[in-house]
Amino acid sequence: MPTRENVLIEALPYIREFSDSVMVIKMGGHAIVNPAIMDKIVQDIVLLRFVGIHPVIIHGGGPEITEKMERMGKKSEFVAGLRVTDDDTLEIARMVLVGNVNSKIISLINKHGGKGVGLSGSDGRLIMARKLAPQRVQVEGVETEVDLGWVGETEVINPEILMILTGKGYIPVISPIATDEKGNDLNVNADTVAGDIAAAIHAKKLISLTDVPGVLQKPGNPETRISRIDIEDIETLIKDNVISGGMIPKVKSSASAVKAGVGQVHIIDGSREHSLLLELFTDEGIGTMIYRK
Repeated sequence: MPTRENVLIEALPYIREFSDSVMVIKMGGHAIVNPAIMDKIVQDIVLLRFVGIHPVIIHGGGPEITEKMERMGKKSEFVAGLRVTDDDTLEIARMVLVGNVNSKIISLINKHGGKGVGLSGSDGRLIMARKLAPQRVQVEGVETEVDLGWVGETEVINPEILMILTGKGYIPVISPIATDEKGNDLNVNADTVAGDIAAAIHAKKLISLTDVPGVLQKPGNPETRISRIDIEDIETLIKDNVISGGMIPKVKSSASAVKAGVGQVHIIDGSREHSLLLELFTDEGIGTMIYRK
């Protein structure tokens, strides 16, 4: 077992390399649902700030939105992995994302000695979006066109407010509620927003906290985790069914972020204690890193 001093020495070159860089951290899954896990993750993020890294947090809140809708007697409907968002659903999403999840993260940042600032995509025109076009999907074997309602896709990221805040030592916490040119709010996928923001601010890393340990050679077996994937190998891994199901869009969006200028993307299990620090500051790491040679 490594001694405490060896752990610190191992971390030193990484701290030196990452000092004064911007990192985007996407919080989802149990990192949002479980208060104890959220507390540990936020503690790690505050530590990153104190060693000279500038973290920017983007969070989802899908499970909490679904729970709130059920409590209000409204059923969630999904098409192609995206939530159908009518007027009532948008209001609930805004209430949960901006009023609940975002404020919880800010409170934890303050608790651990950091300075958090809560933002939605409409603040400072941070995320300008357009309404997603109707999606063609298979419903009971028949191709049907479905309007997802107030669901958006990013048009423009205006990162000025983020650069001001991070430059002054604040940790921005962003809810993925965007605005269109007419002033309408739109619900945008948090993974997509994280990649778009990471590219816009030329982040050194985008770290996606999920409920899985990364890409696995054998599904369900954490011992077969693939620690590094070159973006050129992704299509082959998909063809060979190594990357499958819900991991496909996550890995593809990671590759898009790398192509757009993000240094590397890390997919890690946010439910593991101090997973963020283990991935960034140890030689072995604990997740999967997507990169370009």
